[in-house]
Amino acid sequence: MNKALTELSQLPHNAIDFDAFVDSDFLPTIKAEIEKANKLIEDYKNGTEVNFHDVVEKLDQATEGLDMASSIFYNLHSSKNSDEIEKSASEISKALTQFSSDISLDEKIFARFKRLYEKKNELGLDSEQARVVELSYKGFTRNGALLDTKDKETLRKIDERLSELSLLFSQNVLKATNSFEMYLDNEGDLAGLPEGYIESIKEAAAQKGQKDKWLVTLQYPSVLPFLTYSKKRDLRKRLMEAFTSKATKGDFDNQNNIKEIVGLRNQRAKLLGFKGHAEFVLKERMAESPEKVMSFLEELKEKSLPKAKEEFKKLADLQFEIEGVRDLQRYDSAYYTELLKQRELSFDDEVLRPYFKLENVIDGVFKVAQKLYGLKFKEMQDLPKYHSEVKVFEVRDSSDEYVGLFYADFFPRESKRGGAWMTNFMSQGKFFGKVRRPHVGIVCNFTKSTQSKPSLLTFNEVLTLFHEFGHALHGLLSQCTYTRVSGTSVYWDFVELPSQILENWVYEKECLDLFAKHYETGKGIPEELLGKIKESGKFLAGLGSIRQLSFAYLDMAYHMNELPNSVDIFEFEKKAMGELSLYPDMKGSNMSCAFSHIFAGGYSAGYYSYKWAEVLDADAFEYFKSEGIFSERVAKLFRENILERGGTEHPMELYKKFRGKEPHIDALMRRSGLL
Repeated sequence: MNKALTELSQLPHNAIDFDAFVDSDFLPTIKAEIEKANKLIEDYKNGTEVNFHDVVEKLDQATEGLDMASSIFYNLHSSKNSDEIEKSASEISKALTQFSSDISLDEKIFARFKRLYEKKNELGLDSEQARVVELSYKGFTRNGALLDTKDKETLRKIDERLSELSLLFSQNVLKATNSFEMYLDNEGDLAGLPEGYIESIKEAAAQKGQKDKWLVTLQYPSVLPFLTYSKKRDLRKRLMEAFTSKATKGDFDNQNNIKEIVGLRNQRAKLLGFKGHAEFVLKERMAESPEKVMSFLEELKEKSLPKAKEEFKKLADLQFEIEGVRDLQRYDSAYYTELLKQRELSFDDEVLRPYFKLENVIDGVFKVAQKLYGLKFKEMQDLPKYHSEVKVFEVRDSSDEYVGLFYADFFPRESKRGGAWMTNFMSQGKFFGKVRRPHVGIVCNFTKSTQSKPSLLTFNEVLTLFHEFGHALHGLLSQCTYTRVSGTSVYWDFVELPSQILENWVYEKECLDLFAKHYETGKGIPEELLGKIKESGKFLAGLGSIRQLSFAYLDMAYHMNELPNSVDIFEFEKKAMGELSLYPDMKGSNMSCAFSHIFAGGYSAGYYSYKWAEVLDADAFEYFKSEGIFSERVAKLFRENILERGGTEHPMELYKKFRGKEPHIDALMRRSGLL
């Protein structure tokens, strides 16, 4: 057992001492902490007091060391995996799931919470404590506390198996991603590719011992520029086929995992008295029901699909004009989108790269946080990090009060899963005896620097950084007492509001002037390009909308109905996406098998929340713009009613306190040019 994983360090701000443990410490430490927690919980179960401290806080205290160790473990499993972590992951996941089930299904523990819940109006609880009690009681009932002994055992087995399958799904996606390499042998294969990108894939090949070749992988900074700029259609096809068939065959095939996951989720929901998984999930969401979600998606589809079909025809016409054929395939999409953008907007994303040096963008997002919320970021060179590429910052407010620690991890590694996310190393709230400030991080997979150029981001990568930083602000600015409701611990279809709203600033000149400077000349983005950036936000908005909608429809299709074990995953996906899939089918293409959001993340029956939050963020940003994007008054309202309050109230109530009214879908349609 290693206490560096279970106790607060003596480092500044109790920062995690990543240098004080090794990967092999996780399994014995987590096992020892489970044993320790079980002993404390045995005493806890015999308690008779009915008050918040003795029922809620004492149970939380029993698992603090375990919570800390498991949080560090799962963060590293996603961002700095290793053979040792991978080897212990299954056993750790199983042990933690069993432990969680032991608590949620224990009759004595539930009886204590039930008594507290029944007397909550008599105990003088403050509003946050009352909310914690309500959510905790619901949590127990939604995890089987009211079931009989036989059904509890069935639920326990389901949860253990789902934990195993989720881990396996994620491992398969990572391994499938890393298993593909496309080497280019001659300079003719580089036609159309930007100079900086060519240099990066040359260095990637050299690192693999292939100095005379160029290496393209399925990591986002590698695959997306190739599909966007390569003139070699056969190579685009090969790469897209690999990208869209990840984890569909061989040792990493996720098809049977999907069937079992969906079946078990449905079985679990019915055991708890719901029609299916979607109804179970949405009971505790702003959307409330599958019917309301589907109505929301249908309304967006009705507004988006006609525009998307017009845009698709534009791309097909451009292909016919250039190539003399009408055969627009999915592997042509990014390529002709870029050509059309250059034609209609006189705008090339690559022209922007020199203005988005990573260090400048980081400085820019910090300046935005300072102008909106008075925050200051200072890099802490001496604090331990889990990888040499990670940066750590101390965050303080305008009064020089400590706010939290911010970790930033920007570049792809084979040990890191794809995509981008925000994470908590230590959530804000009561922990180890006092209310503590948070340690949050963002993890991304951005374009790396090369020997001749620094890391220069695409415009989409800048949006991603602002997005994840918005999540980080939600965690950093939390002002709650209890971690159960602090920071990003909110309804899932509300959690994307703080992240998605921050993307809006990237389209505004007043924001770009803060940081978008050419890395060589120091000059800002020319005025004509600033206008193009604004226009690009609406470019092919219909196609962009139906792409997101197709994922949401697929998610709901899996989780609203029974899924026969004999189902063909490829055919099921095709039917679920239906008319939203405008491109011809590609043989072997299937996104479900790599759809980690819904099969290995928290978005099952919840992918719609990206579009749901777009409605919120578009409506909220209109409020900012009405008084100026750096309005102190509106920023104060957003901070005090959204960022600081976590899940202490129903999110719609919090939103109305900020905005003065409920959001309306027309704000999103106006922003997208679809209204």
